[in-house]
Amino acid sequence: MNLPPPTTPPVEIISCYRHPARPAGRRCTRCGRPCCDDCLTRAAVGSNCPDCLKASRPAATTRVRHWQARHAALVTRSLIAVNLAVFIYITLAEPSSLGGGISRGQFNLGLSARFLLESPAEWYRLVSSGFIHFGLIHIGFNMYLLFQLGNLLEPEVGRVRFGLAYLAALLGGSAGAMVLQPNGLHGGASGAVFGLMGLAFVGFRLRGINPMNTGIGSLLILNLMITFVIPGISVGGHLGGVLVGAAAAPLLLSPRRVEPARAIAGLLVLIVASALIALVSVGAI
Repeated sequence: MNLPPPTTPPVEIISCYRHPARPAGRRCTRCGRPCCDDCLTRAAVGSNCPDCLKASRPAATTRVRHWQARHAALVTRSLIAVNLAVFIYITLAEPSSLGGGISRGQFNLGLSARFLLESPAEWYRLVSSGFIHFGLIHIGFNMYLLFQLGNLLEPEVGRVRFGLAYLAALLGGSAGAMVLQPNGLHGGASGAVFGLMGLAFVGFRLRGINPMNTGIGSLLILNLMITFVIPGISVGGHLGGVLVGAAAAPLLLSPRRVEPARAIAGLLVLIVASALIALVSVGAI
């Protein structure tokens, strides 16, 4: 009597949990689910399935925070980008503006008492004038200083307060220009940049550091000398920016921490006061 041949037990084919028709050669290292080769992604240890790979990624808000942390001077870079964009737009529209002439764009955005008196609704010139420049040297010098000072101050005071301090200094420059030179055509980020220099200068003093030992002191004094020596420069714009920037320093760089809400409120007062001084000084309101 012959014995029946041994039977081979059927081999169980494990399918991919995402593709049942495909055999799974391996499993996810993290959750153990079977996966086909197309579904597995190499990880630091083993391979992960699509669900585990997605779960291991940080949330969108976390990614945004990480991105922002890597760009500490984001407002500074944004301001530089806006200034450059306006300059390029005006130059492309009227290339003659590079030769020293006044272009239509500069005329439409620049600041002068005559514009404010003819149409008080054009108060926007108090701000727009801070984004136009007269020539490559003008914008190059201002953007270089803005880059240096912004990288110094913005990480220290925070983006919102830095942006408000910049606006306050810009309007302070507009107010100074309207008080001392109301009939000129004013433009440029110089008032705001001088405000940042004033902010840094007084901030160092408040923290017991001699500004003359940091480079800020000599930078400010040199630029003030240039302001009074070279003709055609907005003396009022530079002085107004410095004064407002210096006034903002106790709110932002005092060794005794000022609550953010109080600092922001103080900066808003400087912004409104600077705008009112500019308008009242020329009789626009």
